[in-house]
Amino acid sequence: MTNRPCGASLLGIIGNTPLVRLRRLFANDRGIQVYAKLELMNPGGSAKDRPAKRMIEQALASGMIGPGSVVVESSSGNMAISLASICSSLGMRFICVIDPRTTSQNVKIMQAYGAEIVLVEEPDPLSGEFLQARLSKVQELLAEIPGSYWPNQYGNANNYMAHAETTMREIVEALGGRVDYVVGGVSTCGTMYGCAQYVKEHGLTTKIVAVDAVGSVIMEGGLKGRRRLFPGLGAGLVPPFGQTRFMDYAVHVPDYDMVLGCRELVRLESILAGPSTGAVVAALGKLWEQIPDGSSCVLLAHDRGERYLDTVYSEVWVEEMFVGGGSEGGEGSEGSEGSE
Repeated sequence: MTNRPCGASLLGIIGNTPLVRLRRLFANDRGIQVYAKLELMNPGGSAKDRPAKRMIEQALASGMIGPGSVVVESSSGNMAISLASICSSLGMRFICVIDPRTTSQNVKIMQAYGAEIVLVEEPDPLSGEFLQARLSKVQELLAEIPGSYWPNQYGNANNYMAHAETTMREIVEALGGRVDYVVGGVSTCGTMYGCAQYVKEHGLTTKIVAVDAVGSVIMEGGLKGRRRLFPGLGAGLVPPFGQTRFMDYAVHVPDYDMVLGCRELVRLESILAGPSTGAVVAALGKLWEQIPDGSSCVLLAHDRGERYLDTVYSEVWVEEMFVGGGSEGGEGSEGSEGSE
């Protein structure tokens, strides 16, 4: 149940997203209950609203920024949209550094909020990664623009603290303290690291399932060099929050399985979500036989599916990319288990 205040500011209605039971997608006779935490219902359309809000609020409180400030960040999409909307509401200028994998739809949404776009067209020559090239461009812009501010979603503790103090707390409270598994995707790792911190601090037995893309190197078992079609999940470099093993399970999901997960979710539950959520659906399916009877599982629905109508939900695009599921994207998911 949500408790969003009437007449609040944009920042005031971030969080308290619904938790809904998935009765058809994971129907079973083993007493396992599966829920989806609809982060896609945040005003900016994704879970990134939470850390964006906290990072900006903390910077305001410390005097680092104020009305008229310039905020600069590197993002593949959702964090940029969240920052663009929040900066716009606070009268601040926002510059986002992107790379060619950022979807045209996400760019249009950022620009609708008034964001300025800087495109990095070539990967970093040493690492071969676009992320490193984007971060280098951010540093250039910070040096060029007096008083500009970099939230640094990759290393700012407010990223994971936003999820420790709100996302995971909301899940636990909604389910009366009984949460056996929480399954979510990783990129900066802020979301799942934050959930894991809450679990640890409150002595819960909840298992954290971190879901990564095949071709990402964030978690053990990742293979660098594999093509990743979707932004927002995985990375070519291990982010600071991912350098400590915080998860109980690590599952790698190929792009094609993300598409299938998205399509099954909307077909059976009428939830239109993005590929990160599709990956989460696929990951739970991969672990299904290992989950004890009577368990309570929560999937994080990270962002809205309308942003992927020309990819995930396009028959033409899927046919071109996967040739009916026969390309490398159609390989089965790979999972690895370990203790925190």
